[in-house]
Amino acid sequence: MCLAVPGKVLSIVDHKGVVEVGNMKREVFMHLVPDVKIGEYVLVHAGCAIQVVDEAEAMITLDLLKELAEDEVC
Repeated sequence: MCLAVPGKVLSIVDHKGVVEVGNMKREVFMHLVPDVKIGEYVLVHAGCAIQVVDEAEAMITLDLLKELAEDEVC
């Protein structure tokens, strides 16, 4: 099973982007989402942005992940 985490695109240069996930910033490859724009949300898996998602969906997922982390379920 794979887990992709949503993050907000902060910058893009030469198919590499900086994505904010929670309070962390990560450099990710953007080759699979060539039309993504700064400010949009993407799903990140294994260092690659794999899909653009809308902000509402991203927030729901981030809230669930935060809740799981607080409950120490995983």
